[in-house]
Amino acid sequence: MAKHGHGPQGPGGPGGGFRKPKNIRATLGKLMRYLGRYKLHLSLVALLLVVSSACTVGGSYLIRPLINDYILPGDFPGLAKMLAVMALVYLLGAVCSFGYSRMMVHISQTAVANIRADLFSRMQDLPLKFFDSHTHGELMSRYTNDIETVSEALNNSFGSLVSCALNFTGTIVMMLVLSPALTLVTFATLALMLAVVKTIGSRSRRYFADQQKALGEINGYIEEMIEGQKVIKVFNHEKEAREGFRQRNESYRDAATRAQMFAGMMMPAMGNLNYINYAVTCCVGGLLAIRNGDLGGLAAFLQYSRQVGQPITQISQQVNTLLSAVAGAERIFEIMETPPEEDQGKVRLVRAAEDEAGTLTRVHRNTNAWAWLKPDGTLVPLRGDVRFDRVVFGYDEDRTILRDISLFAKPGQKIAFVGSTGAGKTTITSLINRFYEIQGGTITYDGIDVKDIAKESLRRSLGVVLQDTRLFTGTVADNIRYGRLDATDEEVEAAAKLAGADGFIRHLPQGYQTILSGDGGSLSQGERQLLNIARAACANPPVLILDEATSSIDTRTEKLIEKGMDQLMADRTVFVIAHRLSTVRNARAIIVLEQGEIIERGDHADLIAQGGKYYQLYTGQAELS
Repeated sequence: MAKHGHGPQGPGGPGGGFRKPKNIRATLGKLMRYLGRYKLHLSLVALLLVVSSACTVGGSYLIRPLINDYILPGDFPGLAKMLAVMALVYLLGAVCSFGYSRMMVHISQTAVANIRADLFSRMQDLPLKFFDSHTHGELMSRYTNDIETVSEALNNSFGSLVSCALNFTGTIVMMLVLSPALTLVTFATLALMLAVVKTIGSRSRRYFADQQKALGEINGYIEEMIEGQKVIKVFNHEKEAREGFRQRNESYRDAATRAQMFAGMMMPAMGNLNYINYAVTCCVGGLLAIRNGDLGGLAAFLQYSRQVGQPITQISQQVNTLLSAVAGAERIFEIMETPPEEDQGKVRLVRAAEDEAGTLTRVHRNTNAWAWLKPDGTLVPLRGDVRFDRVVFGYDEDRTILRDISLFAKPGQKIAFVGSTGAGKTTITSLINRFYEIQGGTITYDGIDVKDIAKESLRRSLGVVLQDTRLFTGTVADNIRYGRLDATDEEVEAAAKLAGADGFIRHLPQGYQTILSGDGGSLSQGERQLLNIARAACANPPVLILDEATSSIDTRTEKLIEKGMDQLMADRTVFVIAHRLSTVRNARAIIVLEQGEIIERGDHADLIAQGGKYYQLYTGQAELS
């Protein structure tokens, strides 16, 4: 099964770190398809961006007529009017900037919500094999780091990049209009700025990658230590835990110091270059202004010279964020584009009833009876007859887990699987559910090949109680009702009584309405498993799979619920996997597995009489590994 990952990770994936996207154009195209759903809003954003940039650039140009036409001639009434015009221009720019920022936040958050919903929806359709090959932490990083990075880029970087590009272009154009000679001076400084941005940016990106990697390691270590506190205390491992944290904390401090040092160098370096550019421009521009008398043009140009470096700095900062977002989006789309679980099954499970003549008909009311509906309209009663015929299976092509497995379970029979860890017991039950596809042989259910049955219908007919319990946030009743969402309160309580869980539930603060959270952390392992069994009882399936169902329950509790378990298994086809051989003595057939092959089969008495592997296990001459 999937392994648990460790904590928050960097935008580049597990372990963190900056990761360059593989295909920027394709990924941006996929992101734009989400944004493209809001074409009207984006058009308005583009208009507001253009107007805002025009106001920013145009407002600076108004300094020229302000000085030349009003201040120098001493036209104070005209000066007041011009100041009012400049105020209106800058106010319009501010309003447009506020408007596109608010609108972009709305668009981006809606788009991110759609991405998150599509990602979660696709995960529900992926086969278990996908989750076996991806750690929980790796998948969770898609929802946390990657989506948050995309959200940040769409919220801020997208609009900022466009705005900076427009401002930079407009500023250069206006500088050329005012003074081509001074613009050449500015270009020399801009070239130096770009060189500084490239040098500092490349180092900063590398050190930020180290910082994110160190952050992923320290977060993973903290999560591991918190989860393992009991083990740490039992083995007096506190000193070693502190030392491990100290080393990782020091690595993170060192990486963060270097990253922040180079990041902090960007603004001072660019600021100083801007001051140098401003000083040189003042000197050269002053000489030109004396010659041509355009003092207002010099003042406007100086304003532009102060503005021209800002877009370069902002763009350099936003490009890293945007590239990280594209890399994160690639990881998200990788999952979205993973082929879903295949299902060509056409046979479906429907409610059924028999009329007085014994003819099976489809109904839409709750009759507690089901039938398989074939594509040709034929109804086959759901009985629970499961058969394996020469089944061959492996999780990958290079390693075969099950070899030539043939077995049958007639309706109402209890079949038990016994064998060492890795013998293939759980794999057999997983194949009944079609969690995986077999490489050879056939599995039939009531005479129908399971490949022909729609997976949703197939799994609705099966009840599974796993060794690993899983409870969800909600009431106790809701967790039991998870087996059948339309179950009434009375049916929920009946299922709990059948599983032997009613007693401890009524001692909870709010009984069946007690809220559980954190996977039922306030309950003991045995109580959680009892709820798991009650959930299966509530589903009331014709076929029941018990995979080490009572392994988390002590022997005394197991004896108390033995009667309930017998009632739960009555008139059902049951597959049982158990290490406690005492729990399978009454099975109709006991199948002993070893290295993916059936080496013995029969009931308890037959296997004891054979004196083989089962006899050795039962008498203690051998142990299950």
